[in-house]
Amino acid sequence: KYIERDAALERRFQPVMVEEPTLEQTIEILFGIRSRYEDHHKVKITDDAVRAAADLSIRYITDRHLPDKAIDLIDEAASRVRLRTGSMPPELKEAQKELDRVTKEKESAINDQDYEVAANLRDAESAAKENIDTIRATWQETRGAEMVQVTDEDIAQVVAMWTGIPVTRIAQEESESLMHMEDALREKVIGQDEAIDTIAKAVRRARAGLKDPKRPIGSFIFLGPTGVGKTWLAKALADFLFGSEDALIKIDMSEFMERHNVSRLVGAPPGYVGFDEGGQLTEAVRRKSYAVVLLDEVEKAHPEVFNILLQILEDGHLSDAKGRRVDFRNCIIIMTSNLGAKQLQTNSSLGFRQQGTTDAARSERSYELMKEKVAAELKQNFRPEFLNRIDATVVFRTLTVDEIAQIVDLMLERVRNQLRAQEMSLEVTDAAKQHIIKLGYDVAYGARPLRRVIQNMVEDVLAEHLLLGRYEPGTTIVVDKDPEAGLDVHAAEARTPVEAH
Repeated sequence: KYIERDAALERRFQPVMVEEPTLEQTIEILFGIRSRYEDHHKVKITDDAVRAAADLSIRYITDRHLPDKAIDLIDEAASRVRLRTGSMPPELKEAQKELDRVTKEKESAINDQDYEVAANLRDAESAAKENIDTIRATWQETRGAEMVQVTDEDIAQVVAMWTGIPVTRIAQEESESLMHMEDALREKVIGQDEAIDTIAKAVRRARAGLKDPKRPIGSFIFLGPTGVGKTWLAKALADFLFGSEDALIKIDMSEFMERHNVSRLVGAPPGYVGFDEGGQLTEAVRRKSYAVVLLDEVEKAHPEVFNILLQILEDGHLSDAKGRRVDFRNCIIIMTSNLGAKQLQTNSSLGFRQQGTTDAARSERSYELMKEKVAAELKQNFRPEFLNRIDATVVFRTLTVDEIAQIVDLMLERVRNQLRAQEMSLEVTDAAKQHIIKLGYDVAYGARPLRRVIQNMVEDVLAEHLLLGRYEPGTTIVVDKDPEAGLDVHAAEARTPVEAH
């Protein structure tokens, strides 16, 4: 801007390009400057902490460069450790409290002109002061003799504080947790084993370094009828990988059906209203770079949107309207679509599937045929270059009777936990569960109405009874089938109070 435009000035300078160092070079740099930070903070920085600073900064801090971000990690971790160990020990605090108590009692005795008691308290005050001096001297000697260590766990805590990823997700052996990924997801998502297996394999490939490092962790298209767990699986995936369901960024693509709305994803151009606000997608990912990005009903988006998605899926980054580069390499991109949903719903054998061997085999055959039909419809609606950049296309199954019952159990367990906090317990009879399933399951809407049925027939009644004070701590509340009212919520005989967890 200032030098290149002036050729006479430019030729008097020699450009020197300083490239970002590699991981190995960064570790060498950190070992070289380690002693300076040890002397400054009066701590011992372990070799594992140095390597962790380089490794974790590359993996989790993407908006800065090496070696700056790794050096800052070590500096802040050493500072936090020193402050933590430099705080007053508990026994010294207790001794100080005792001194304050004796001093107040002595002053009170003097005000009451009880000089004999005041004299005794004066001696106690002197003894308390001597005790404080002894404890403080011992503590200071210990501080001087012991060199506090900065470990890789301290580095991980700083990274967690910067990025918002729980420290256990970083410090824990990631390979071990990934090997049990399917089990963790199946506890929350019922009846979609094939979808869970497909996602787990793709995530493991990415974490093992067998994917293009420039691309997102994974990209998937979820297909299937509504209410079978597509969005719920995305939430469970965000919780497993990033420690919280808040790590889910959901964007309704039906809002981008018109061409003039496409710019809202990356931000309005300069001079237009909304330029300072940033893009709906880019701003969310820029502020939360470790997330599951859920693009709901992607088939409704304008074709121009897919040009933006192509760049994200291929290059792993996107530039917003302000020219800032937004990194998607640490995101999982999930797109949901209802393409082929009508075919899945109208196929009777994919509805309320039975559990018999013959019916199960017929259902599996029908499911495979439906996958082929949905795949064909997918090719008709999306460009080949877009589909080729997707890691996996997952067709969700409709739910069986047993799977619906498991979902009801999960929903009722949440109510049990809330009652347990009030020292009450909840029992739901099989007849009541069957009635909830009958009212709450619809082939067209999947399991979505279940929550509404439980809310209307169980939670609302419980709320009224609790506000009226009908249940005391220790009460067991029973939900049973009622021939007339549908469900009957009443208290059983009082039992031993349930411990709150």
